[in-house]
Amino acid sequence: MGVFGIDLGTTNSAIARIDADGRPEILIGMNGEQTVPSVVLFASATDHVVGEGARRQSRLDPEHVCTLVKRRMGDADWRFMAHGQSWSAPAVSSLILKSLAADAEFGGGAAVRRVVITVPAYFGDEERRATIQAGTYAGFDVAGVVSEPIAAALSYGFGRLDGSIDIGKSGGLRETVLVYDLGGGTFDATVIELSDRRISVLAVEGDHQLGGADWDERIALHLSQQFCEANPDAVDPLDDSAGSQMLVLAAERAKRELGESESADVVVTHDGVRAVITLTRGELESMTASLLRRTVDLTKACLAAAEQRGVRQVDRVLLVGGSSRMPMVARELKRELGLTGELRDPDLSVARGAALYGEKLEMERLVIADLVTRGRLRDGADLYDADPRDLEQSLERVAASFGQPVSLVRRMLEIQVDTVVSRGFGVLALDTYNGLAASWLVHRNQTLPIRVRRSYGTVRADQDQIELTIVEQQGQAASTRPEDTKVLVEGRIRDIPAGYPAGSEVQVTFEMGFDGVLHVTAYHVDARMPLALSVQTGATLSQADVARELDQLQRTRRRAV
Repeated sequence: MGVFGIDLGTTNSAIARIDADGRPEILIGMNGEQTVPSVVLFASATDHVVGEGARRQSRLDPEHVCTLVKRRMGDADWRFMAHGQSWSAPAVSSLILKSLAADAEFGGGAAVRRVVITVPAYFGDEERRATIQAGTYAGFDVAGVVSEPIAAALSYGFGRLDGSIDIGKSGGLRETVLVYDLGGGTFDATVIELSDRRISVLAVEGDHQLGGADWDERIALHLSQQFCEANPDAVDPLDDSAGSQMLVLAAERAKRELGESESADVVVTHDGVRAVITLTRGELESMTASLLRRTVDLTKACLAAAEQRGVRQVDRVLLVGGSSRMPMVARELKRELGLTGELRDPDLSVARGAALYGEKLEMERLVIADLVTRGRLRDGADLYDADPRDLEQSLERVAASFGQPVSLVRRMLEIQVDTVVSRGFGVLALDTYNGLAASWLVHRNQTLPIRVRRSYGTVRADQDQIELTIVEQQGQAASTRPEDTKVLVEGRIRDIPAGYPAGSEVQVTFEMGFDGVLHVTAYHVDARMPLALSVQTGATLSQADVARELDQLQRTRRRAV
């Protein structure tokens, strides 16, 4: 019983669960580590390696090693080719998820069935759908996806005082927290308010193509330049994939070492030549200053958006993600924003928070199911519509099934999470003055859940079909220019009978739950015709692709190096 929390990271991943004492615990992998590199080696058409073994092999067999796949989530056209087979981002990610589950079962004994998977706060609809698809490929029942900053805030709230759930108890501490999350491949800045057992996301900014891997690339380029200057007759390591992988691995080690020391000696061996290159912390900070500046600018934009919602000051800054350990991060936040960052378990807090969120979802599900089964709550009704005495009985029954005190179950249910949408969503419509333009129904940083309906009119009399194009905001500002948007969904209401005038009402409804996944319906009011087709986003794989990849996944086996 229970839901496992998974931090599916760009460079490293982790899995957690709630232990017998009601505390989140990280499950140790078979390699003895708390995190597993998010790297997959396709050793052959029928076996693969995940984790540190795959990472080590990346230097020897780079063509068959897939890294940074999280950055490809939501890109329906991307495929990793290996041994004559093609793998989508969800399929590759599912191998990482299955590896985490196998390690968890080996170490903890319990089978992994229901999971919550974390995503960057700035992930859009397609990226979230792809993450859910990865969980489905792995054989999981995905209870939900939760934004990484929310998971980090849950973990922080849990450990803030005595290890109990303490999210701004009534009459207690109220905090506004900035979560600065610099992971291996993504960056998020999120302002969150903790009060009255409620986590409220007020503003989100980010870039899911910016992370520690970009620091590694800058270091690798520098190492290559230094190597070539010292050995002008040698082949540039960046000219072949094996040399490039070698430099990236060396860059990662140097970056970690420079987190503790002022300089690091890096050994580069290539084309029969060996060079020792000294890299200082100052050089690292100089060559990556523009990357850090990008995170600071996004953080400033996030704070500005939060200020528009009434935030006057930030009480605490949580540094999340392994790359936030770099000394330059805390120093720059202090210099630019006057904020002192706190490193609170940056590598593991997201997985722990995901486990807490999963436990909350599972307890809510079981309490509601118990009330409905006993006839004490109408199916589909809100939990707190139940009689308090009936609710208390259900709490006791669920607490007994979990082996937890009733007080813990009650606290879990009392915690409420309010989050916001990270992108705007709208439709393309004809504007009288500007022609085809984006009409925004959902706006960035709008509080979830959202259900909004807007009416539009047909263009001409006797119009026999209606084209519906759903778009997602690109960039920080919501532009009305179609070319500045990303098309998510295209659909049609077909075979509309003649006889309806121009301007006949068409209702478009957008719904989005806490998971940030968008659902769209359209309705021709006079003709009483809904949008009668299966809407696919661009990230949704075809049935043929899904069947093919499921077959590949069933035939491939995980092995040691």
